Amino acid sequence: MKYKALIVDDEPLARRGVRVRLKKFSDFAILDDCEDADSALQAIQRDRPDLIFLDVQMPGLSGLEMVKLLPQHRRPLIIFLTAYDEYALNAFSANALDYLLKPIDRERFGEAIRRARRQLKLKAISSIARQGRGSMTDSEFTGGSYLEKLAVRTGNRTVLVAIDEIDWIEALGDYAGLHVGQRTPLLRETLNNLEKRLDPKRFVRIHRSTIVQISRIRELQTLKNRELRISLTDGRSLKVSRTYRARLDPWLSGECMFRV
Repeated sequence: MKYKALIVDDEPLARRGVRVRLKKFSDFAILDDCEDADSALQAIQRDRPDLIFLDVQMPGLSGLEMVKLLPQHRRPLIIFLTAYDEYALNAFSANALDYLLKPIDRERFGEAIRRARRQLKLKAISSIARQGRGSMTDSEFTGGSYLEKLAVRTGNRTVLVAIDEIDWIEALGDYAGLHVGQRTPLLRETLNNLEKRLDPKRFVRIHRSTIVQISRIRELQTLKNRELRISLTDGRSLKVSRTYRARLDPWLSGECMFRV
């Protein structure tokens, strides 16, 4: 399968660098380059690329502003290009797949491509499955749109936290506390917004202030008055509120299985 890739950057050398590196991946077909957001929006509408390498800073409309104009249900995967790592947080807030710092490192480029390839394959499989059921519509399918990493600001540094590393998440005022082993980096985002961007097959909300990664659940225990508590693989015990209990009922009834 060939995936269509579009390169959008106002710097010719930057476009050439991406093109040279991308040619080594035979399953990606490179469309004509674009040097600004206006021409990129036309190319996206015309060619429907699967993946876009997008410069954050461009004359006129910026890359971040351009992404906001793309329909969410038909948005290609986005890999942002930037010379400044302080744009990483904004890039992930725009639900980007990844971001690459200029000058682009060969190994990081390869990692980003492998991540894109996985997401595109999953998207294709989901599309085929939905077509088989006769139920797929553009608005129903948003494959590849769930978060794989979160960019967390720590002083003047940006730390990337892989979604797979998160055990559970709790609301801490205007922040979300990401429990990653013994660490709890803070992300300035509400739990409601974060929940929408997490894969529901991997995360479940158990309380208005708590989201848990399903693979970390070791045990569910029913208490008096139908109250419920869960134990995580690290030994932590968390309460399930009655409002969210129904989300765990399939596991209690044996209809689903945890992968621990």
